[in-house]
Amino acid sequence: MSEPVRTRFAPSPTGFLHVGGVRTALFAWLVARQADGQFILRIEDTDKVREVAGSEQHIIDSLHWLGLDWQEGPDKGGAHGPYRQSERLDIYKEWAQKLVAKGLAYADPTTPEQLEQFRQQAKDQKKPFLFREHRPEKPPAWDGSQPLRFKSDPKDYKWHDEVLGDLSSGPEAIDDFIIIKSDGYPTYNFAHIIDDHLMEITHVIRSQEFTPSVPKFLNLYEALEIERPKLATLPYVMGPDGKKKLSKRDGAKDVLDYKKEGYLPAALVNFLATLGWNDGTEQEIFSIDELVAKFSLERVHHSGAAFDEQRLLWLDGHYIRHTPPDELYELAKDFWPPSAANHDDDYRKQVLGLVQERLKFLAELPDLSNFFFEDLPVNLQLIDNNKQLKGLDHGQLKDLLERSQQQLQGNDFSSVEGLAESLNKLLEETGQKPAVLFSLIRVATTWAPASPGLAESLKLLGKDKSLERIDGAVAALGN
Repeated sequence: MSEPVRTRFAPSPTGFLHVGGVRTALFAWLVARQADGQFILRIEDTDKVREVAGSEQHIIDSLHWLGLDWQEGPDKGGAHGPYRQSERLDIYKEWAQKLVAKGLAYADPTTPEQLEQFRQQAKDQKKPFLFREHRPEKPPAWDGSQPLRFKSDPKDYKWHDEVLGDLSSGPEAIDDFIIIKSDGYPTYNFAHIIDDHLMEITHVIRSQEFTPSVPKFLNLYEALEIERPKLATLPYVMGPDGKKKLSKRDGAKDVLDYKKEGYLPAALVNFLATLGWNDGTEQEIFSIDELVAKFSLERVHHSGAAFDEQRLLWLDGHYIRHTPPDELYELAKDFWPPSAANHDDDYRKQVLGLVQERLKFLAELPDLSNFFFEDLPVNLQLIDNNKQLKGLDHGQLKDLLERSQQQLQGNDFSSVEGLAESLNKLLEETGQKPAVLFSLIRVATTWAPASPGLAESLKLLGKDKSLERIDGAVAALGN
């Protein structure tokens, strides 16, 4: 019987979580879910200089919002805790002492000045810097006041990566590295190997930035006499141009910013899952259950995936359009314009039903719906800059609106079909194109840059409000 699959997401609390980090968490979560295994959250908080207050809670909130649940973690506990590295210092010291006892770790008395001198020598000799070439002959006993270095054993390595396939390296990739800093905290290179072993992690899924260090990790696995887990390397999420790693300037924003902007978590999960992975078909929309069923590390792309904001918008719009009305109304509750508070739930639901097709994310709701709740200022620029209306002067437009007013006066505004019939009669009477006449009436009754279907909007606004606004537009054009 094979061992249960256990994956982990192990971020550092050094700032907000962005799409690259969340994609790593998602892929690890999918591997665990697919195998009915466990997904573990571990906080790697050993770099106290770079730690940002509130980051751990931000990580937890981000994963919760996306639905990436974990079975063990700092907020849940578990049989393999603690799940914050800062609470595991005695564990790392115990394992470090094992290496010291075997002669495979030594206290490093090198000063920063000496270290810089060694680096400069290598640079002058035009060769890579390797600390193992400068090991102290008689290092002092390790008392914790000096860094502890791993004493490496340079050799060739071959290993299999679940994404990249078979990889190899020579002895030049192996060097002595610090495993415990002088402040008593372990380095990532040491701590994650101990933690993954003790937490029984079967798959280590992480970004490609760690690939050059894998030979060092393999060397340390051997020295510690522990079996290494399966390794899976995820290529970077690239900027929109696909030429460099995604940065904040390229759109790598805080994951919770997407929540604030009203993106649906299912859409973001779908987007991230297909950012560098596909199932071999043309399918683009995946439910969570489909992702769990179809995902495989073998189909993760070997090259970086470009972050395409327009594709995310398209996906989110798709999810919004296919969300049941009552569910969407609940999701949209914090996104209405302030003036919507003066109207009841039924009216707001009707408004949402009209604008649902146009919404790409929920923070657009005020701009797309505010004219249903309040009279927007008359803005003749919306008429003057409208390419459909540019061929007509204000007098002609005023005449068209007056004739529209007369036709609509005889309609009770009780049905979309009845209003559509009145509007079509108006087309016959005026001889105008729909693009001209309907654009004019739309602007006059909304004073908004965009709106849903004209007949549907008029019905919801009601007869009195629609005719009142046309009155205002006639007066403005007359002036």
